[in-house]
Amino acid sequence: MTGFVDSHFHIWRQKDLPWLVGPMQPRIFGPYEPIQRDYPVTEYLADCRPSGITEAVYVQANWAPVRFLDEVEFVSRASDETGFPIAIVAYVDMLADDARPQFDALARNPRVRGIRMQLHWHENTLYRFASGPELARDPRLVANVGRLADYGFSFDLQVFAGQMAGAADLAAACPGVTFVLQHAGMLEDLSPGGLATWRAGMTLLAAQPNIVSKLSGLGTFLRRNDASHIRLIAVQTLALFGAERCLFGSNFPIEKLWTTYPELISAHLAAVPEEAHQAVFNETARRVYRLRQD
Repeated sequence: MTGFVDSHFHIWRQKDLPWLVGPMQPRIFGPYEPIQRDYPVTEYLADCRPSGITEAVYVQANWAPVRFLDEVEFVSRASDETGFPIAIVAYVDMLADDARPQFDALARNPRVRGIRMQLHWHENTLYRFASGPELARDPRLVANVGRLADYGFSFDLQVFAGQMAGAADLAAACPGVTFVLQHAGMLEDLSPGGLATWRAGMTLLAAQPNIVSKLSGLGTFLRRNDASHIRLIAVQTLALFGAERCLFGSNFPIEKLWTTYPELISAHLAAVPEEAHQAVFNETARRVYRLRQD
């Protein structure tokens, strides 16, 4: 293997992110004072490079929506300054009547490879982000996601288990778009019933050939780097999607709240069979996000 690809990380200046300014608010990943500060690309590189990361994909970090182009410019400057190859998944308001003007503006930056607008909604208000549970079925969003095919952009798909049927329908309606499931479906209910609901939803998603799954953010609900939990999700996700449709993401610096980068990637390497390492830690991300080919 020529090196690992991290398909999901963030960098930021605290002043640019409304959720990092002011008193800490309840969030899905718990208390976050240690990252309520700047997290520059130099710190990310210090975290990840000792673990063999050679390329990475930046995923939007919830700047004010109107500043989506400023976010892309900030990340592009960081890449120019460090020489570290970075692809970008940018934010777009996918509920706009026509998002193509936003896509057109983003397409001028060759680093932009995909779009994320988070759709996850939960009955537990602590886990709630989107305005409602059925945004994947909203005709405006379906139309805008379908238009991504004309730009070669992927769509990073973030939903809970109860929303997966709608997400599968969205993928079926947009066969020309590659969907990248965030955090392996965000399993938050580890009861037998919760696991069964998640597995059923993941089965629906895996049946859509244009969906791949990130093994990322797996400490979100446990708030620790738990090797057995990572193994449980990795084994079942790999069984459903296959290694060629799974990719690793660190979700740093969120996961930095409870672990180090070497500990995180070691737990994932141990959870994924060695014969699948090349695909999960390198090739799938290269293909999906159109990274350089060595």
